[in-house]
Amino acid sequence: MTTRKTPDKAREVAGVLLAAGGGRRLGGRPKALLLHRGRPLVEHAVRVLREGGCTRVHVVLGARSEEVRERAALPDCVLVDNPGWEQGMGTSLRAGLDSLAGTGARAALVSLVDQPGIGAAAVARVLGAHKGEESLVSAAYDGVRGHPVLFGAAHWAGIAATATGDRGARAYLKEHEPAIALIECGDVARPFDIDTEADLAHLE
Repeated sequence: MTTRKTPDKAREVAGVLLAAGGGRRLGGRPKALLLHRGRPLVEHAVRVLREGGCTRVHVVLGARSEEVRERAALPDCVLVDNPGWEQGMGTSLRAGLDSLAGTGARAALVSLVDQPGIGAAAVARVLGAHKGEESLVSAAYDGVRGHPVLFGAAHWAGIAATATGDRGARAYLKEHEPAIALIECGDVARPFDIDTEADLAHLE
């Protein structure tokens, strides 16, 4: 009798952190370098992905990328430069997905650097719902879709073709809404963004 080996979700799913934003409404301070608990915010976001179960993490950088590399400790991460970051988040999402080619990843779990209220528990829940290359999984907050989002590899080409400006995968997800598994995370995470000076109060 042969035993079928259960796929290792942590190996099949790569964490993709979008951290390229220039913080235009924050006086041009890159979000990756905002301080949270005494360290650059990008470090916190990577740690959340790892603690949530992503054993490999690709970080998409853009604004002042060299400074981010110098100031942030990002060991064992794949650092992806997005020269078109000023055109919007869609370019960073495409760069992140492109960086997974040839890695063996079957899905990408995408998170945003400027959402420190979303921790490892939400990442773990979304990761736990991954079933294969056809998976589309999204965290939800009181039933409303948010981040992180998991894209099975079968969807990457379609997402890349429609990810423009700051919309990211919004158009693709709307078109494929019936296929999305919504995983409620409102009890373990807060999905606020760090966009304005007032939002900095959320940082510790």
